[in-house]
Amino acid sequence: QVELVESGGGLVQAGGSLRLSCAASGRIFGGSAMGWFRQAPGKERDFVAAISWTGGRTYYGDSVKGRFTISRDNAKNSVYLEMNSLKPEDTANYYCAGRPGGVPKQDKDEYPYWGQGTQVTVSS
Repeated sequence: QVELVESGGGLVQAGGSLRLSCAASGRIFGGSAMGWFRQAPGKERDFVAAISWTGGRTYYGDSVKGRFTISRDNAKNSVYLEMNSLKPEDTANYYCAGRPGGVPKQDKDEYPYWGQGTQVTVSS
């Protein structure tokens, strides 16, 4: 049973933009903090951004601050990642994750629910 589904990945040139979406089941989304992580081949899964249940608190990894924006629409059980000024080093598989309790964390081990990922490739 797939409960987190990412979309919006693709191939983009450096300097371009993409918007990722994650649709979640109500069972996971309700009351949960949501996060985005990414993993490049042969590397660890890294924190990208996280948002509290109310949307009032957001956190970003150092490498994406000022370029990426996380947001959510609780009426649609969805979370988004707006990515601007993309760089080749942003190339990775991007994962959506859910954390019941509403408090966003940067540690991937704090998130019990994960999507299958969507690939983002940035060409130079």
